[in-house]
Amino acid sequence: PQCNKPDGTPLVQGKVVAAFKDSEEVAVALQDKVPFMLESKMKELGAKYECADDWHSKCAVDGKLVTGQNPQSSEACAAAVISILS
Repeated sequence: PQCNKPDGTPLVQGKVVAAFKDSEEVAVALQDKVPFMLESKMKELGAKYECADDWHSKCAVDGKLVTGQNPQSSEACAAAVISILS
C-alpha cells in the first residue's frame, strides 16, 4: 500500500513530484527487482510528475512535500527543506 490521505486518496494525487525515472531504473538493470517503477507509479496515482534528463538533478516542491529524482538531486532537495524550515 502507498501513503494515503485520511479520505483514502493518494498523498501524491495532484501534487508536483520528482522521482527516479523509469529509464534510470532500466539503465541500472533494476526494473525487475523493484515492486514498481516510481515514475509510472507516481503518474498512476495522479501526481504531476516532473523530471530532468537521466542522472541530472531535479527537485520538486509542492507545499511541504519535497521530492527528488535521484541521488544527484540530494543537494537541491536539502536546500529546499532548509528553505521551507527557515
